[in-house]
Amino acid sequence: MEEARWYVAHTFSGYENKVASDLKIKVENRNLTDMIQEIVVPTEKVVEIKEDGTKKESERKIFPSYVLIKMVMTDETWYVVRNTRGCAGFVGPEGKPVPLTEEEVKNLGVEKVSVEVTYNVGDIVNVIDGPLEGFTGTVESIDIPNNSVQVTVSMFGRETTVDFELDQLEKVED
Repeated sequence: MEEARWYVAHTFSGYENKVASDLKIKVENRNLTDMIQEIVVPTEKVVEIKEDGTKKESERKIFPSYVLIKMVMTDETWYVVRNTRGCAGFVGPEGKPVPLTEEEVKNLGVEKVSVEVTYNVGDIVNVIDGPLEGFTGTVESIDIPNNSVQVTVSMFGRETTVDFELDQLEKVED
């Protein structure tokens, strides 16, 4: 069987969640869970500060009118997605679905890449990526679900706590 790839479906404005939920139900009913594996409406949390100083947190769609679908493209899966109410078709030349490249998937952040963490709080680590590459520091805290590590780094003679992503560090071997 072909490997599932990420495709982008175009929806009518405001129908993203409806298309996603209807499609999930169709996939279950037609027993296509191995063919259409994930359906995502990418959102981000936004904090608005009102005139009176109160904060209001809301979710905003990152790509309005689009749904991301990880699926094996066949005539049947194409038909199921294409004929979901509110779906206007796939993104691609003349409506022919074009899968996202691995680079695009990574940049969109739709697929969580699992990172094996080989260091613990208190370990000395090297920064192997980013603007502080080459620096060494001590791990203060690790937050795996949020892909974040706090490290105390000595910069310009001062100790500074810096946030890194899990894969930007490697443990210094004794």
